[in-house]
Amino acid sequence: MSTIANSTLIDITKFHIPRWEELPNIALYLDQLVTLLEDYLANYIQDDNNKENKIITKTMINNYVKQGILDSPNGKKYNKTHIAKLFVICILKQVYSINDIKELIALAIKTVPVEKAYNRFCIELEKAIYTTFCIEPNNSSKKVTKEHYILINVVNSFANKLYVEKIFLNK
Repeated sequence: MSTIANSTLIDITKFHIPRWEELPNIALYLDQLVTLLEDYLANYIQDDNNKENKIITKTMINNYVKQGILDSPNGKKYNKTHIAKLFVICILKQVYSINDIKELIALAIKTVPVEKAYNRFCIELEKAIYTTFCIEPNNSSKKVTKEHYILINVVNSFANKLYVEKIFLNK
């Protein structure tokens, strides 16, 4: 079993998605938007063994607009709402289908403004990543090996996805 280098672990626990207030205040062209998303997420999502698999492409974004998950850009420029939704999409597509993500975004912004829903997403994601990577299995009252802790995380990932699918997505 390979281990994560301490510097990589520290980088992961410092994972940060820009909050609404940190997103660009000017609308971006498609190339700028792709670059922004890649710059923030490449170290966390991209497969180091296959750099050809992009996190996001212009074609993907155009398809999200066609599918109605994103509103059409205004004069070929994308605003903060587009940027925020694309951060969410890039992260959640690692686990959910685009149709499921569309429903989850709709749920999140059903009762609160998009900026509040987006900031909540960022906070909860960062807490989840920190908790997952910072718990030392051998420091708990019940001793757990590293292999057992990996197993716990594997089954929790399934259980969490199952919960969302059965409770909200009615699958």
